[in-house]
Amino acid sequence: MSGVTFETERAALAGVVAIPVTPFAVDGSVDLDTYRALLRRLLDSGLGTLTPNGNTGEFYALTPEERRLVTESAVEEAGDRALILAGVGHDLPSAIAAARHAREAGARMVMVHQPVHPYVSAAGWVDYHRAVADAVPELGVVLYLRDAGLPGSRLAELAGHCPNVIGVKYAVPDAVRFAAVARDAGLDRFVWVAGLAEPYAPAYFSAGATGFTSGLVNVAPAVSLAMLEALRSGDHPAAMRVWERIRRFEELRAAHGSADNVSVVKEALAALGLCRRDVRPPSRTLPEAERGEIAAIAAGWPTGRSR
Repeated sequence: MSGVTFETERAALAGVVAIPVTPFAVDGSVDLDTYRALLRRLLDSGLGTLTPNGNTGEFYALTPEERRLVTESAVEEAGDRALILAGVGHDLPSAIAAARHAREAGARMVMVHQPVHPYVSAAGWVDYHRAVADAVPELGVVLYLRDAGLPGSRLAELAGHCPNVIGVKYAVPDAVRFAAVARDAGLDRFVWVAGLAEPYAPAYFSAGATGFTSGLVNVAPAVSLAMLEALRSGDHPAAMRVWERIRRFEELRAAHGSADNVSVVKEALAALGLCRRDVRPPSRTLPEAERGEIAAIAAGWPTGRSR
């Protein structure tokens, strides 16, 4: 695929990269009708990049068949209104099979989840991602980086082998480390996405990020888009005003090692009547005593377009 620039895909990453939740029905199965309704809500709000099978979508709690259905539904619902960045991962054969399925379904990009093997070498990390990227040279590939010890030189090495590796979702909670890794890897070679969402977006944008992921966007798309607009215009005070509005909600998601990250988002959606609050183990449904604060926060946010 020499000569392919992936300009459209790179532009799509430089914005709000939405991570949709995966709603469950009463019987515990994936509720595809509600999933599609939630996707339409995001699309109607102007979101241009959707990531089925992201962590907010409970990637690790879904079966392979469910992950395929979620990808297919997202592609079909998005049509030409948004680009699909499908999450893939697990063992290498499974990641490659999922990436090829995403390509066949019509996705334009895949996001490779951080390998969860207990023994990850830097060289092995490169080999893993190179194998996935080489299997789908037509697709843009985004690295999901959560390892603070991986040097930027290894990303540069991978980039030298794989021109279709176009983005990095950087999810290490260290803005100084991010600035260094981005420059060592190639600030302009990759699209750098703040992978810890709105709370980290202002700091990471100041160091070179041009996009950020969001689970909050499921609840209040206009709020996420308002932060993006402020960051793009260089209006840091405005971005921090949005940051203040979402601070408590994101603190609840991040508490206890992010144990309730997805549960808080689904609780807010349930309070708005948009989907059930159910999550799968090892996540938990929030106790009744913790639900009121989240409902109050969600009720105070706009739910339509930001402009």
